[in-house]
Amino acid sequence: MDLKEAGSSLDALISSFNTRIVELQELVIARNIYPATSMSDLSAVDTTLKTMESQIQAIKDRLQEERNAIPKAKKLIELSQRQQRKLQHMLAHMPSGMYESIGHSDQTHSSLIPDALDCDFLDEHSKVKEEPAVVPKEKKGRSPAPRWYIIAEELDSLSSYMRGRLTLDKVNIAINEIATYADANAQLIACPKKKLAEDTWEKALELRDIAMAETVKGKHFLLETDIKGPGLKLDNTGKAILTVLRHLGRIQEARIGHHRVFTLSKPQ
Repeated sequence: MDLKEAGSSLDALISSFNTRIVELQELVIARNIYPATSMSDLSAVDTTLKTMESQIQAIKDRLQEERNAIPKAKKLIELSQRQQRKLQHMLAHMPSGMYESIGHSDQTHSSLIPDALDCDFLDEHSKVKEEPAVVPKEKKGRSPAPRWYIIAEELDSLSSYMRGRLTLDKVNIAINEIATYADANAQLIACPKKKLAEDTWEKALELRDIAMAETVKGKHFLLETDIKGPGLKLDNTGKAILTVLRHLGRIQEARIGHHRVFTLSKPQ
């Protein structure tokens, strides 16, 4: 019930209340005239009045709740508008070409993970006791892989031989794809066996072993073999981008078994 409806109901009850008062007055007069027959009518009116009083009080309480909620609603609207402005600012400053990259990244993410992974891989009801997920250790709410994009000043600070022909857009598109691959690996690690195909399960076991390595533990990571483009490939440009990202502290590299592993790290 909103304030308008509550106000209308209150007006109707007050009008009815006034009518009952008039009836009560008439019954009082009737009592004086016919005292033997008026007691039952007066009792009925008394019961009705008490019910109306209870209803009026309930409406008043509801109106007060609505009044108390107004400041909270205004605060929520203010926070929502502030968040909207932040998102609009981020969208306005997103590197050109990132829109297309995000679309490609979504497709890449879908191709990396089989249909069986449409499950909520953090569902606590889907547990495999004999093969518990070792990474991530957080049972709930694991955050997605971070996307620490670089700014023009960082790229300009590099020596010309390292920067080469790289542009800010190319590097940031690569950062976005790296995070997508890391998310895909985290999802494979956490998904239970019964929801994976046999070949995918073997890869998940291999990723779990890598995730337990000291240099990787607790971090988002991807393998060199995960990198398949379209924004980042293992060609000369892709290798130059990886070198730049290592130098700027966005990734760290380690050799685990026969794999070249990249972990995402927060820039200092």
